Amino acid sequence: MNLMAFPIVKLLRLIDRLFPPKTVYAHCDIPCGIYDPHEAQMAAHTVLRIATMIEDLEASSKEPKFEERKRIISQVARFTKVKEDHTEIVKHQIRIIWGDYFKAEHLESFKNLHDLVFGILKQASFVRQNVDVKASRQLLEMVQEFAEIFWQSKGRKTNRIASGYPTEGEIVLPA
Repeated sequence: MNLMAFPIVKLLRLIDRLFPPKTVYAHCDIPCGIYDPHEAQMAAHTVLRIATMIEDLEASSKEPKFEERKRIISQVARFTKVKEDHTEIVKHQIRIIWGDYFKAEHLESFKNLHDLVFGILKQASFVRQNVDVKASRQLLEMVQEFAEIFWQSKGRKTNRIASGYPTEGEIVLPA
């Protein structure tokens, strides 16, 4: 044990007894106040697009040659990786806003918020484990509903605009 550190430890303990530390609460780790569900929406669009691309993959014949099978397997592997990464982005972004932005009083105004967040996280897990265009579309719709609630909680109206993405879906933006 470092003998020089011992008096410092005693001094710090004495200071703690004289001035007991108080618990400090913060909105988040760094209370910047900048939250936006846009990234979750983009990720949900990506998940839907990738699920569609996987379902649309076809071989040129009933018994494709080895080279074509390799190409298809490679595409499915790459698509699956992107789909899984983007479902994690959805979950991460929703968890951040849920945990750092929303407060207990929001649950009074938005009665279905807790169930919606729980549903998004479960739906994202299901979509990650499967290739299901319908389930991917449902995930996107749930994230859009979350985005509307988020902006409403800030006193903002929302607009749905065409995304311009190959999913032909919409994006929820504050009005």
